[in-house]
Amino acid sequence: MTKRAPYIERTADHGPGAASRTLAGFIFASRWLQAPLYLGLIIAQAVYVVLFFVELWHLFEKVIVTGEINETDVMLSVLALIDIVMIANLLIMVIIGGYETFVSKIRVQGHHDEPEWLSHVNTNLLKVKLAVSIISISSIHLLKTFIEVGRMDNGVVLNANGTVLYSSTGVFWEVMIHLAFIVSALALALIDRMSHHAAPATRGFSAGELESDLTEPTAPAPAAPAAAPTHALAGQTLQIDADGYVTVRVPADAPLPHGARSVE
Repeated sequence: MTKRAPYIERTADHGPGAASRTLAGFIFASRWLQAPLYLGLIIAQAVYVVLFFVELWHLFEKVIVTGEINETDVMLSVLALIDIVMIANLLIMVIIGGYETFVSKIRVQGHHDEPEWLSHVNTNLLKVKLAVSIISISSIHLLKTFIEVGRMDNGVVLNANGTVLYSSTGVFWEVMIHLAFIVSALALALIDRMSHHAAPATRGFSAGELESDLTEPTAPAPAAPAAAPTHALAGQTLQIDADGYVTVRVPADAPLPHGARSVE
């Protein structure tokens, strides 16, 4: 018969002290220092809303008021509007995802406007989405550059004042930077995929589970309606009946197991 493990008594003397708990609570509460940062990003988003309507007014003024309808200028203005929208989307993702991940839960479960990605947001997913958003913004800037370099003369594009706006070297480095963004996003996506397909680690146990296993009796397993199984243990014969009770047959001069009683 296996010797029963001693009872583990959990008291405050064996746990963390008051100073340790106070320090841990202070460190945990320090996450709220990030809350003003996200409020600042909300203000920055409001600035981008104003900038969007300023760009929209310039487009309206150029096309409707002055009557200067130029397809290239209209396309550049629309791309500028799309650029502002993409940056605003990036801000929303950082504000909501960052607050949910690092500060506190945003309890909007069941809300009809809850973003689909918010239910399973984590640091890896947030980094991948941010990388994709940065690639989209870079693509808009690169498309604007490609439209402008159509007017390139001797490897440069000049404005009305004679200042260089674009050059062949500048365009080359813009393309290289865009490719670097793509490679970084692919690497992040690969890391996220590898983390999801990694082999599950062996499950450990906590002190509470260990204490429960040592102090609480294990519930008897229900037996099948077939013939009752028997087990041999140190010369004893154990039989589990249909009600889940264990019948132990021992020699007449042998001591009874711990917790057993004689039934006439």
